[in-house]
Amino acid sequence: MYENRKLVIAALMIMLGLTIISRLLYVQILTDRYREEAEMNSRRKVIQYPSRGLISDRKGKLLVSNQPVYDLMIVGREVERFDSVDFCNTVGIDMPTLRGLFAEHRRQVRNHKASNYKPAIFLRQLSVDQYAALQERLYRLPGFYAQRRTLRKYEYPVAANVLGYVGEVSDRFIASHPYYAPGDYVGISGIESSFEEQLRGRKGVNYLMVDVRGRVKGELYEGKYDTAAISGQDLTLSLDIDLQSYGEKLMQGKTGAIVAIRPQTGEILCMVSAPSFDPSLLVGRDRSVNFPILSKDPDKPLFNRAIQAWYPPGSTFKTVNALIGLAEGTVTPETRYPCHRGYSIGSFHLGCHNHASPLDLRQSIQNSCNAYYCYEFRELIDNKKFKNVQEGLDCWKDHLVKFGLGYRLGVDIANENRGFIPNSAYYDKAKGKNWNSLGVVSLSIGQGELLLTPIQMANVAAIIANKGWFYTPHVVHKIAGGHIDSLYTVRRETGIDSAYFSIVQDGMESAVWGANGGTARAAQVPGVRVCGKTGTAQNPHGRDHSIFMSFAPREDPQIAIAVYVENAGFGATWAAPIASLMIESYIKGGVDPKRKHIEDRILGMSTIGQAGKPEAAKTTKTAAKKDKNPERAMPEHLEPIAPTPSLQALPAASPGVSPDVGLKIDVQ
Repeated sequence: MYENRKLVIAALMIMLGLTIISRLLYVQILTDRYREEAEMNSRRKVIQYPSRGLISDRKGKLLVSNQPVYDLMIVGREVERFDSVDFCNTVGIDMPTLRGLFAEHRRQVRNHKASNYKPAIFLRQLSVDQYAALQERLYRLPGFYAQRRTLRKYEYPVAANVLGYVGEVSDRFIASHPYYAPGDYVGISGIESSFEEQLRGRKGVNYLMVDVRGRVKGELYEGKYDTAAISGQDLTLSLDIDLQSYGEKLMQGKTGAIVAIRPQTGEILCMVSAPSFDPSLLVGRDRSVNFPILSKDPDKPLFNRAIQAWYPPGSTFKTVNALIGLAEGTVTPETRYPCHRGYSIGSFHLGCHNHASPLDLRQSIQNSCNAYYCYEFRELIDNKKFKNVQEGLDCWKDHLVKFGLGYRLGVDIANENRGFIPNSAYYDKAKGKNWNSLGVVSLSIGQGELLLTPIQMANVAAIIANKGWFYTPHVVHKIAGGHIDSLYTVRRETGIDSAYFSIVQDGMESAVWGANGGTARAAQVPGVRVCGKTGTAQNPHGRDHSIFMSFAPREDPQIAIAVYVENAGFGATWAAPIASLMIESYIKGGVDPKRKHIEDRILGMSTIGQAGKPEAAKTTKTAAKKDKNPERAMPEHLEPIAPTPSLQALPAASPGVSPDVGLKIDVQ
């Protein structure tokens, strides 16, 4: 009996010991609660947020700066009863909002995303005035204190899609980026995203001694463990904000893009995506209201058409096909082809406008002859030096890749699209392996399945201006205390003889200034040798798209530009004069008052909502015979070609750019 009692007592002692040990293990190792409570009785860790780097344009004009705001922090266990009405009046909220803030904090604590023993954000982004009023009352609000941080301030209401915007990090983002913590901000799009690491700087921390009521008593160990915040690096962009503002003004009421590049450096002078928005709409507490409105807007202002939209290049692409033909020896400057209002083979006919015939290569660019490029393209890919048409087409595509087409150029703005250049494998799958050059002849005039982005089109203009080479287009000119990526400082060659580019330049200059006329006369700028090429891409869903590609002045190119106006009609009617105004504004510093009537006409034109409206004089075969206008396309639709899966994935934000790829015939 005595022995049994000893065993029972021993078992109880062992159980008691195990209980004490497990409790100590839990308190000291498995939970931070008591450590946090003890630490919070004596010290507080305050994050010092750095100012994001400033952003300026090429002339030193400040584009993006910072403005101070204050987050109201809460330590839940220290909060006591307070005058909630006075609190709401001070910070500009109502009672339901205040109750919601407390409910959200409790939810965060339950989900272990916040602690009652550590500071957490209670109310974000108080203005300087709100903070000043609150500061006088903080002594009556135990458990609350304010923490300073900065918000972006956009000095101009333009360039939203270039600059981008900043937003709060998500839990998913934090999981893969340990530098960030809940409540931090990160660049979401544009330059703010691409250069986040340079712009964000480095956070600092201050350790403060506090009493049991959370009142600050001084620095912990005289600041021995404090670290200073380091401001982000300042960026200087290649943008000319005056040119950017003017381009956005000209594109008001329109859908499309303007991209201008300085050919010698690859620096982007302007990048207009229309419709756009004021970047200040996505700053501060207003962002939560404005972002859903912008994202649901049917005109897609958040979509950067300059680098994301896919468009057929239309007749602007004839310049590239001319260069490839010259390089491959299938055409010479003196080569002439006939045109009898189009290209006809048996029952096949691809229309063209009325002009002199036959034309040589320079004249074919000047007059934008469709027939010339049908002959030239078929001569290229049917050439006997190739085993078959597949090999000929792939040779053609290889040249395009060296122009930076069919793949992302590598622009230093996030979310660039690659466009689409079909190869033989695509047609083998879409048509079977017995297809021939006639079935893909629409590629000769920049249509069919061929799709480029506006930045790629502007880069083609820069390549022609440079006679065969380019630097990867980029927006950031300089990083304070840093270096530009070598991608933007290495010259890229097309491998085509510079002499051939001079021939194409002759044709482009004649298109603008030719004594016997040309399709791009609307692009003339008095006193400036403008070289240009128009395009009008047919839109199966409504009005044609107006395109123009240009550079100037010819003797010393300072600007290469591509303009794309959706649902606007002919390239010569709208895109060309817009480009001429942009060129004049950049080179001459403004538009001559004598040419203000052109500006007024452009400003008075609106195309938004025209996507599904046919043109007043649709260019059918019958109407074409009666049409005296040499600028008008005269199409004959051919058998539709099946769309590629990559085209079916085209973003919905590019109206008029459809995966329903049929043969779209263009003249200018």
